[in-house]
Amino acid sequence: MLIDSHCHLHDSRFDPDRPEVIQRARESGVVRMVTVGTDLETSRRAIGLAREYDFLHPTVGVHPHEVKHLRREEYPQLEEMARSPGVVGFGEIGLDYHYMHSPAEDQRVHFRAQIRLAVRLGLPLILHVREAFPDALRILREEEVGVPGGVLHCFSGDLATATEAIEMGLHISFSGILTFPNADDLREVARLVPADRILLETDSPYLAPVPVRGKRNEPAHVSHVAEALARIRNLGEEEVRKLTGTNTRKLFPGLDEGSTVEKAGNSQGGSRCT
Repeated sequence: MLIDSHCHLHDSRFDPDRPEVIQRARESGVVRMVTVGTDLETSRRAIGLAREYDFLHPTVGVHPHEVKHLRREEYPQLEEMARSPGVVGFGEIGLDYHYMHSPAEDQRVHFRAQIRLAVRLGLPLILHVREAFPDALRILREEEVGVPGGVLHCFSGDLATATEAIEMGLHISFSGILTFPNADDLREVARLVPADRILLETDSPYLAPVPVRGKRNEPAHVSHVAEALARIRNLGEEEVRKLTGTNTRKLFPGLDEGSTVEKAGNSQGGSRCT
């Protein structure tokens, strides 16, 4: 039941050994992986990669770092990709006031526009929010995203923020940050949030967890996040895998609709997991 709800397997850092990376994930018990687009090109690559493997599921969206390059006339392309067979979510989208790679106003305008497109298409949102929770939650409230819902990926906020998001119908996803020595506050959030709203992720190739910190992250390492959550909540690891797998399937119904992506006849594609 272990699912990596957020990775970037189409990233060029996996080009040298992607099949081996995927095989290691499968051997570690990862039954499905959601590979997440961050702009038009990476969204296309995510869709293309998912054609090769039954257990990979793509999403489409433009990250707040990249919205400075997004033009209004490109929204039809974004919608066309989001309608592609097999796409299970819309993102990652959101607000990032830490790096400010895109102007704040551009971020807010495109965040709202992409939310509206996702809601119209019935796709759950994959949300990137850093140092921008008040604005992000306000926009999400105004856009009434309870259906189809979404997830605050790689959550780094406090319990009050998590509670407000959950009351809005959102899920909370924990990454390798949960294993970092200085993440006591985040571990307390993970201990207290409702069990039925928790997802696990790697955000690979980023944020490798302890004990592989400093290396390129990969989906197999989501098992370390599961182990950490089991300790934090005083649960068995298998219980955590089942719980978070069930939550992920509820948020992304497309995971259980079978592999609807047109296969390219590649023999690497595995049988559909259940």
